[in-house]
Amino acid sequence: MPKSALPTRTLPSGETVPALGQGTWYMGDGLRAREEEIAALRCGLDLGLTLIDTAEMYGNGAAEQLVGEAIAGRRDEAFLVSKVLPSNASKQGTVKACERSLERLGTDCLDLYLLHWRGGTPLRETIEAFEELVEAGKIRHWGVSNCDVSDMEELVSVRGGTAVQTNQVLYNLTRRGIEWDMQPWCRERQIPIMAYSPIEQGRMLDQPVLQRVAARHNASTPQVGLAWLLRQEGVIAIPKAGSPEHVEENRAALDLQLSQDDLAELDQAFPPPSRKQPLDIL
Repeated sequence: MPKSALPTRTLPSGETVPALGQGTWYMGDGLRAREEEIAALRCGLDLGLTLIDTAEMYGNGAAEQLVGEAIAGRRDEAFLVSKVLPSNASKQGTVKACERSLERLGTDCLDLYLLHWRGGTPLRETIEAFEELVEAGKIRHWGVSNCDVSDMEELVSVRGGTAVQTNQVLYNLTRRGIEWDMQPWCRERQIPIMAYSPIEQGRMLDQPVLQRVAARHNASTPQVGLAWLLRQEGVIAIPKAGSPEHVEENRAALDLQLSQDDLAELDQAFPPPSRKQPLDIL
């Protein structure tokens, strides 16, 4: 069991959540892995990784069903996040989508409900649906995902838009574009960034610089990528882990303290942005 205390991030509502959570993209897709994936999510709860992120899109609801099974009898331990597709983000469509998600998850309330990305529905309409769901006790908070600064500016200009709790975006060592504008914008307003695909779905792990840094710390390359994110205030990382062993490896990343030399070497290999970049989306 790692010895370090689990760091937390504070939402605009004042509620704290763990800085390291659990993602579920591509989970629940196959019966063969189901038992191990459920065990992984339960292991994460045991280790304090109580924020679980899912979405109606993931496996057409299969991931939500998996999460529902994993948290059965332990719902009070989890901070549960799900997302509505933009095609469902009308006022009535959002409410109905949320109700379907709640049924799959086996719960009567989500802790955080996100607009997965922007579509053709005006933000005002989706916010009205979120407010209706809060009033009905079906969600506690709401936020957005895959929104750029211009989207966020528009969001907070709409009545009720300042209640946004997070922006979930693609952010890792190889995808640093948000550092130019989105991250400072959110930091100024104390809105945490929720980083999905924090190790680029494994694609960046064969980079020699990550291997060198990992070797110096007797760590793994995924732990280096996570530690780089987790050192930052206002960032929540939600890696996916399909086995209890993988969850334990992720949790141990919190014990990895990167040195200034490590950070300088990583910056040289993965430079921060020097100009505005389009928002990265997977």
